[in-house]
Amino acid sequence: MNARLIYVVGASGSGKDSLMSYARNCLATESQVVFAHRYITRAADAGGENHVALTQVEFDSRLRAGLMAMHWESHGHAYGIGIEVNQWLAKGITVVVNGSREYLETAAKRYPELMSVWVEVSQEVLRTRLLARGRESAEEIEKRMTRSPKEPSLGRHGELIRNDGELQVAGDTLVDLIRRCNSVPMVMQSDCQKMNNNWTVQCASTF
Repeated sequence: MNARLIYVVGASGSGKDSLMSYARNCLATESQVVFAHRYITRAADAGGENHVALTQVEFDSRLRAGLMAMHWESHGHAYGIGIEVNQWLAKGITVVVNGSREYLETAAKRYPELMSVWVEVSQEVLRTRLLARGRESAEEIEKRMTRSPKEPSLGRHGELIRNDGELQVAGDTLVDLIRRCNSVPMVMQSDCQKMNNNWTVQCASTF
């Protein structure tokens, strides 16, 4: 069994959270795959991912205690991944993490087994989704758009998933990628395994 740290990144509005939620539900019965919950200084009912909400004081206290394997700040919030992921990896379990593009280089240095997965959408789709979400003004959205890379820097072991269309298509691609990297046998005819035949995913076997 090949334990991997699968580090999923994507711009806000790319549908990364929905994609990971879909994959988590599909792989819920597979004990050798774990999706790490993030610790965030954001209210639990703020929407988006299912995270562990902490105050800034709580977050700082855990950070000082060495309880964060990875941590970063973005848009006024602190984000962390707990050291429990190290124990999971040591047990041979593949861990899927909702990561930060800015923190990717640091994470890759700490975890040689890391493989980055970039969730990408067209600029037009990204703008439409951000406007529909209604969290930011049009001006703020345009500023965010300028920060979104037009082409992802995949790195040595990076994979790209396009999420412009139906969630199931991109979701099944992520599920298959995780299974391939974890050497978990494919379960045929599952609703979560209706793969897009035009997509081929390869996982690097060496680091």
